[in-house]
Amino acid sequence: MKKLSQFSGIFFVLLAGLFFSLLFSCKKEEVKVVPIVVASSVVNITETTAVCGGEISSDGGADVTSRGVCWSLNANPTTSDKKTIDGVGKGTFNSSITGLTPGGTYYLRAYAGNSVGTAYSSQVIFTALASEVALTTKSLSLVTTTSAACGGAISTDGGAAVTARGVCWNTSANPTIANSKTSDGTGPGLYTSSITGLTKNTLYYIRAYATNSVGTSYGDEILLKTFTGTVTDVENNVYNTVTIGTQVWMAENLRTTKYNDGTSITLVADGVAWAALTTEGYCWYNNDKATYKTPYGGLYNWYAVNPANNGGKNVCPEGWKVPGDDQWTSLADFLGGNMGSGGRLKEAGMEHWLSPNTGATNETGFTALPGGNRSANGEYVGINTGGNWWSLTEYEINSAWNRYLNSANSHVHPQFWGKRNGVSVRCIKDL
Repeated sequence: MKKLSQFSGIFFVLLAGLFFSLLFSCKKEEVKVVPIVVASSVVNITETTAVCGGEISSDGGADVTSRGVCWSLNANPTTSDKKTIDGVGKGTFNSSITGLTPGGTYYLRAYAGNSVGTAYSSQVIFTALASEVALTTKSLSLVTTTSAACGGAISTDGGAAVTARGVCWNTSANPTIANSKTSDGTGPGLYTSSITGLTKNTLYYIRAYATNSVGTSYGDEILLKTFTGTVTDVENNVYNTVTIGTQVWMAENLRTTKYNDGTSITLVADGVAWAALTTEGYCWYNNDKATYKTPYGGLYNWYAVNPANNGGKNVCPEGWKVPGDDQWTSLADFLGGNMGSGGRLKEAGMEHWLSPNTGATNETGFTALPGGNRSANGEYVGINTGGNWWSLTEYEINSAWNRYLNSANSHVHPQFWGKRNGVSVRCIKDL
């Protein structure tokens, strides 16, 4: 009996050992998996932002070390795409989504990562709100007494189809599509508009417009002064004219090579010969007629434009003349004085003027262009940065008054230059 009792004790110890061995073996072999995560609804959607998040109901047997949402314009986004990083651990989390493209349709999934890997929720699809169209108004061209060409450039459609576009205009500021307008197709990109039915010698305000599902957007406002008429010189060059106050001016630089009696003005290309001139002469900037005749016109020394120095000949068309200093002064005074009035005379934009072309609106229609000049020593300088225009008024025996406009400011600069300089000419109607 004693042996049987000893045997039973040994058996019990062995059995207990086996039990605990199996128990610890099972714990060591417990399987870990990726977390279980569900995405919440996408809310508070704007053109570029939204709010979402998720809930992690199981960590898969290992600590959750990363969580958030990921999104893309393509299906099944991953953490390699755009994502948020929203803490660690199980439970719920909120995510702020930024950097969306207006009108874009996005695919989103919540994610959670542990030491096993990254798990993703089911996919959620949402669309960012569309925004207004972004556009600019193109520069004016082909201006006449009753028409002009303009247009717009749509850089983004705001994420919604552009269903209408064109330009609108009025004789007061901030025109809308309730005023006169063109209709120039649909979609983004560049477009050209033909403006017709205008009244001569009238100031108009013009804006490009474009419409999508959000509404109608407008480009920057530009000003258009229609011309009064035209005048033709002895060589059949036709110039637009504009009325400013009581004065009627050419709206273009003179480009004739002849006086209005048909006799030729002396063309002087050589720099040394130009520097020695004490008689009439003209040239084209850089001796390049093809490039500079239109629109910048010719460069004339003062001897060419003053009838007292060239036998009474007039470079301007019949009934027109080179203005005197008093007439230039009257022009500036009508526009409020020399300070700031240059901007109202300069052609707007950067087609001919270099940046910044400060203050340029061309609301007078004068369309001053930066034709540069030819110095008294024969050098060409200043194209696209400044323009000078002669007056008939002498300052002293070797110099005369002119007016200067430049890109850097909006002023009219009265100044006197040597008569051998070559500068632009604007003619004024001889009333």
